[in-house]
Amino acid sequence: MSLLAGISEELAEIDGQISDIFRALSNGFQKLEKIKDTNRQSRQLEELTGKMRECKRLIKEFDREVKDSEIRNDPDTNKMLNEKKQFMIKELNSYVALKKQYAGNLENKRMDLFDGPADDVGEENVLLASSMTNQQLINNGHQMMDETDQVIERSKKVVQDTINVGTETAGALKAQTEQMSRIVNELDSIHFSIKKASKLVKEIVATDRCIMALLFLIVIGVIAIIIVKLVNPNNKDIRDIPGLAPPALTRKLLWQLN
Repeated sequence: MSLLAGISEELAEIDGQISDIFRALSNGFQKLEKIKDTNRQSRQLEELTGKMRECKRLIKEFDREVKDSEIRNDPDTNKMLNEKKQFMIKELNSYVALKKQYAGNLENKRMDLFDGPADDVGEENVLLASSMTNQQLINNGHQMMDETDQVIERSKKVVQDTINVGTETAGALKAQTEQMSRIVNELDSIHFSIKKASKLVKEIVATDRCIMALLFLIVIGVIAIIIVKLVNPNNKDIRDIPGLAPPALTRKLLWQLN
């Protein structure tokens, strides 16, 4: 981090924030291994996912700072900064893969909770069939087959409707995801522009203060010269200021005329 501080304070600050998030992610996943309750695991994963989103935003800001300072840096420094960025991306991707693994295991646990043994059925149907004739059994069988065919057709329709709804939902979600990604990128760009503008305003204010101080010193100097000329008009070391006549000399000449 000290090396980055010598290149840019902004890069050093961003690098420190990213390092803090990586440490938090490492500790968070270690804590996740010890949690047994699925609800607590889910909340922990959501918290870690939020940290990964923040880390992704900081890496994008780090990349912008690197590109902005490429002209001022030498080739070796630019190479070092790019390698640093690639290391950050690789580290973040490892945590993303770990999060997906835990999310899959959590989903499997939830599915197991809904699995249960099937109930034993059919005893009542066996007792009812023993009291029927062959023709009644045949007719009943045909009726059950017709009902089964109708159920299958309805199931096919439901499945097709579900597929259509799923396709439309997936398309809408994809569009919304792309829109959210564009919004996040625009917000990151705005945040970066605001930081640059704030830095420029500070530089302008500092320059204006220097100019005002210089003007103040010039005015003080002129006033000092005027005071010296008024007090000692015969002082030849100080040149006369254009437009300013020595009043002391004028008074002396008037006395001589009297």
